[in-house]
Amino acid sequence: MAGYTDNAIVIDAPMDLVWSMTNDVAAWPELFSEYASAEILERDGDSVTFRLSLHPDETGTVWSWVSRRVVDEETRTVSAHRVETGPFRYMNIRWEYEQAAEGVRMRWIQDFEMKPEAPLDDAAMTDRLNRNTAVQMDLIKTKVEAAARTSAARK
Repeated sequence: MAGYTDNAIVIDAPMDLVWSMTNDVAAWPELFSEYASAEILERDGDSVTFRLSLHPDETGTVWSWVSRRVVDEETRTVSAHRVETGPFRYMNIRWEYEQAAEGVRMRWIQDFEMKPEAPLDDAAMTDRLNRNTAVQMDLIKTKVEAAARTSAARK
């Protein structure tokens, strides 16, 4: 059985700001609390291949992997997958952005399967991702909304 998560949050900010801030992979260490670094390896049209590294975990291990994202600004969607899968057999992520009355609804869908030798099984990773996604989405919401207020105050 594979793992699957589906999480969303509404950000009270203009679509263009939400889109640009959340798709600036090089700036993800400032946007997400879990990433220590984001290294752009290649850009090709609407796709970017990059290496993400987490802050050391409780054992001092630094987890790192390469992913590829393809953005579609017209449909306000992003599809991504891990190129270096690490403990995952595969990991696919879809980001969707939709204008709502209260702001921009940002949705992340993660479809994955853990390798048999991984430290967590699919159910445990689903729980971990759901908990962490809520934390990261709340943080992103706070940062993007603060940037929107700052931008509005300058006008």
